[in-house]
Amino acid sequence: MFRKINPEQLNDNPFALIGKDWMLLTATKPDGSFNQMTASWGGLGILWGKPVCFCFIRPQRYTHEFSEEGDRLTATFFSEEYRRALALCGRKSGRELDKVKECGLTPVRTESGAVYYEEARLVLCCRKLYADQLKEDCFVDRAMLENYPAKDYHAVYVYEIEEVLIAD
Repeated sequence: MFRKINPEQLNDNPFALIGKDWMLLTATKPDGSFNQMTASWGGLGILWGKPVCFCFIRPQRYTHEFSEEGDRLTATFFSEEYRRALALCGRKSGRELDKVKECGLTPVRTESGAVYYEEARLVLCCRKLYADQLKEDCFVDRAMLENYPAKDYHAVYVYEIEEVLIAD
């Protein structure tokens, strides 16, 4: 069972949430199909007067296609007991296997059509505001380019956090 809270009521440290605990990003296409991937790069904050989640997805990831076509995404956070499921969702592609079935997760749909998971402890339900591609010539600190030996620069997305759900 989940209850809604305002983003300002979050007590979690965003650095630990994303960088240590990881988030499961689930993007949904207009036809209702969805795909998820584990991410440890991103952030939470305020932009354009709105609470936002921003995330980075490499173009070869299957979730990239869903993020490009759709405008809904959830960032879902789990307790430590789901670490193996998150690891699998970070290593395997939805093109290769049904990650939801493989991980034993139970999808739940919001009124807007976004998908999150019954097993989550925290869910950010989001609507896409902005999308762009990181560009090599925009890197001020050129050492960061070491993250891109294949020049497969992440797409960057900014999503408005429309709803925060927390498990009771």
